[in-house]
Amino acid sequence: MGDTIEKRLEKLGVSLPAAAAPAANYVPFSTTGNLLFTAGQLPLKDGKLQASGLLGRDVDTAAGREAAKLCAVNILAQAKAALGDLERIVRIIKITAFVASAPGFTEQHLVANGASDFLAEVLGERGKHARSAVGTASLPLNAAVEIEAIIEIA
Repeated sequence: MGDTIEKRLEKLGVSLPAAAAPAANYVPFSTTGNLLFTAGQLPLKDGKLQASGLLGRDVDTAAGREAAKLCAVNILAQAKAALGDLERIVRIIKITAFVASAPGFTEQHLVANGASDFLAEVLGERGKHARSAVGTASLPLNAAVEIEAIIEIA
């Protein structure tokens, strides 16, 4: 058997957590046709928020990149919950990274690279995607980063 997504995650020392339950009145993912949409994923690890506050004030860019990577891990956890098998991922079409930013912070794109780099490393060509990186005044639960994804599935 070839190199699977699960094997690449294992090689990277990444264990997917149980998919996070919604924190309000929404579903964690939804599908239509061959598309899977994830709700925004926060930088949670072991059920705890790992980065809070504003980039450029409370959180530096390097820590923001790590937070974005955790969001991507949680996107894959939602995909596994939705699909049962990550090999059903045809490709990541687009991610949108929301970065809680202090006034004057302009490195949202560098923060979002934490997720983009991780998805490309784990999924290879299937992980290359279009992306938006948006600065925002605040995010739910005072999270520093939140990322949503659109995924083509088989």
